[in-house]
Amino acid sequence: MNGTPAAPATEASGTLAFVESPVQLLNVLEWAHAKAGPQAQTQPNDLTVVVLSPTDPMTRGQLRRMAELARHEGMRVRWEEARGGAGAPFQTIGGLASALRRARRVVIGDPFSRYVQLLLTITRARDLVVVDDGTATMEFVAQLTGGERLERWHRRGGRRGPRDLVFGPVSAIARRRLTPSGSRAVEVFTSMPVEQAPGLTVTANDFGWTRARFGPPRISRGADLVGTSLVETGVVDPDRYVEAVTALARAHGATRYFAHRRESAHKLHRLAVETGLEIVRPDLPLELIARRGPIGRLILSFPSTVVHTLPLALAGTGVRVAVCDVNPLWLRDTASPRAQGFLSGVTTTARDVQHLPALGQMSS
Repeated sequence: MNGTPAAPATEASGTLAFVESPVQLLNVLEWAHAKAGPQAQTQPNDLTVVVLSPTDPMTRGQLRRMAELARHEGMRVRWEEARGGAGAPFQTIGGLASALRRARRVVIGDPFSRYVQLLLTITRARDLVVVDDGTATMEFVAQLTGGERLERWHRRGGRRGPRDLVFGPVSAIARRRLTPSGSRAVEVFTSMPVEQAPGLTVTANDFGWTRARFGPPRISRGADLVGTSLVETGVVDPDRYVEAVTALARAHGATRYFAHRRESAHKLHRLAVETGLEIVRPDLPLELIARRGPIGRLILSFPSTVVHTLPLALAGTGVRVAVCDVNPLWLRDTASPRAQGFLSGVTTTARDVQHLPALGQMSS
């Protein structure tokens, strides 16, 4: 992947998929698998995946691994150093403009991304597909249905900065593009519980590709704990988070902590020292790691995408997934007023999981 030249625009296929994270690319693979078949209009070799590469090393590493899997499935992958300097966004968008105008279908993973919103102002595609970028899909559909401006859940209720105001018209155009109309079909391919919106096609993601390609896993007797980036996004107090992880691990005998790709090295070092947990930095999305195994018989998580996806990816294996609510007292003063309600919704709507109460001792 290092130094891979971008494919020329003339190689653009009928379907262009834009991804910025490993989970988005995983769900593009799931979408293509679900749509494939003898009579299907979408085949892997008809799809070009454009990776708008981030700068974070862990995310880049996982994306490279996912890109290898996509190529193995017969997809073309175009790697763009989309954030490689001040002029990179203009070069990237300019290089993609022709392919975007010709594409009959565009697949995106993050409708809140400013990069993606800029690209949506260029496309003439009559079919748009939104695949999961985690629990944010729930908020996207709710905002689309309610006629609200697109805004990430952990930023809602905060003050809008100058960049938000300048970018407002682009975001408004992108929102119109993502609204179904007589001339444009919009599909949401998701494993999340979402509202039904007029004209919007919602297709369930059951992780059929993951289950077909990986596992079944070897299951250990212990428990594993899944990390979150709630501290890094400014939602949860770091001290409270470490206390909660410690209490949860002790209560259930967890020995490993699967780090979220956005968790800081400082926080992970602190967790290792104070909890004694083995910190694991996965090289693939957790759904694939768990399906490949070995994995604990019990997987513990705070409100997160995985409480919706892991029961699907691990269906039939006997692995249990448990979710622990976030105590409101863990929230930082700077957290969005929407944060507690959103996190509670993530927990209460999770199916096929064990629901654990918030850790009361953390309120002292």
